[in-house]
Amino acid sequence: MNDTVIYLFKNDFRLHDNPALYEASKHQNMIIAYIHDEHSRGKWKLGEAKKWWLHYALSAMENQINRLGGHLTIRKGDTVEELIRLINETSAHCIYWNREYEPAVYSRDRELAEKLTRSGFQVKTFESCLLLPPWTIINKQKKPYKVFTHFYKQVLAVDIPLPLPVILEPLSSIELPTVPIEELRLLPRQSWADNFLEKWNPTEEHAINLFNSFARTKISDYHQNRDVPSHDGTSRLSPYLTFGQISARSMFLELKKIPDSEEFIRQLLWREFSYYLLWHFPHSSVDSLNNQFHSFQWDQNQALYKVWTEGNTGYPIVDAGMRELWKTGYMHNRVRMIVASFLTKHLLLPWQKGAEWFWDTLLDADLANNSLGWQWVAGTGVDSAPYFRIMNPIIQGEKFDSEGEYIKRWIPSLRNMPSEYIHKPWEAPAHILEKAGVILGNTYPEPVVNHKRARLRTLERYEQMKKEKKPPTNDS
Repeated sequence: MNDTVIYLFKNDFRLHDNPALYEASKHQNMIIAYIHDEHSRGKWKLGEAKKWWLHYALSAMENQINRLGGHLTIRKGDTVEELIRLINETSAHCIYWNREYEPAVYSRDRELAEKLTRSGFQVKTFESCLLLPPWTIINKQKKPYKVFTHFYKQVLAVDIPLPLPVILEPLSSIELPTVPIEELRLLPRQSWADNFLEKWNPTEEHAINLFNSFARTKISDYHQNRDVPSHDGTSRLSPYLTFGQISARSMFLELKKIPDSEEFIRQLLWREFSYYLLWHFPHSSVDSLNNQFHSFQWDQNQALYKVWTEGNTGYPIVDAGMRELWKTGYMHNRVRMIVASFLTKHLLLPWQKGAEWFWDTLLDADLANNSLGWQWVAGTGVDSAPYFRIMNPIIQGEKFDSEGEYIKRWIPSLRNMPSEYIHKPWEAPAHILEKAGVILGNTYPEPVVNHKRARLRTLERYEQMKKEKKPPTNDS
């Protein structure tokens, strides 16, 4: 009997706690495959930053598989066509994969599984991305939770399955014609990604070492340091989670053994909640979950959008964050909230525009986390900051970067500004600006909007939206 199966890599580039690979490896012959399908994700094609990470994640995984005596078969093209081609080449009788929950991918995978099953082919899918499948937790009305706190408590009350061991045995995989990774053309042409390797090591081994180091040395102070962008107080594990190079389940179960880890566990479960909402409300990556915002009058000022993306708004904490993002493919989480609030509540630009920019430039761009995060800040989600809560970028900077260390790191032209004025250089006397070598409108921009006036304008726009709200219908 032909005991050949296919294991398909998706967003799960690891050998530890990988259910689909673990089960597939029990068969006599296994094809380990990755199919690069640029059109499988609908609107949300891989951003440039994520392509960079994927290049190195694939390369690292190929090396790991080679060391175990296996072979990684890489193909490029339509996922369905390439899978059928692999089946015909090898007479494989079963395919294994770990589920993804981006709406376009999940829908395509379900259709593919149904088509293959009707043809007599076996399809076996597993949970690898999350602690629990997103349909597991529901409220008493058999509906999804819309408030994080309720969801959080329910997940903590469930017994999470133990992680599977790392695969260390030889992988008896079949060697087939493959596409070299370089031919996937994943590395961006722009030079902005050239120094990413100085700051990142996109491998499973480094992900595990990074987590162990964080749990050993930083977890106890995480609740204090997580909001201070100048401190190295966060885990920086988000890109590794995005590409499945570390198991969320393994992290969660390990963290539960460690004192003072509750705040980090909450962040891990916020990621879980974002996938939960995306699965139950698949339109949430493009539409506001709060229906009231469907009539909100966003502005469409492309010039303001451009200065925001370039970090030239004239508000130092905002600009520092946007410049960190461009230089490193990453932005501190507190600063992400500040820049998102500025775009949506100072510039009155739609949250979807910000989400698209993050999607293209963040190494950890994650459709669920990205969508929920932007909707939380914009006040358009089901469990979000109130729409009238408008972050003051000056106060936020003074609170979380009091001496301006973070700002000076990313905006060299402000390095000599005293801390008294670092967050509002436009208020500095002429002699202070001269001493610091700052020429507003030249070496550093003037503010593109006045905070107080922008705040009032936004509140007026929200009040207008509330007045225009249509009464509920009796349709059921």
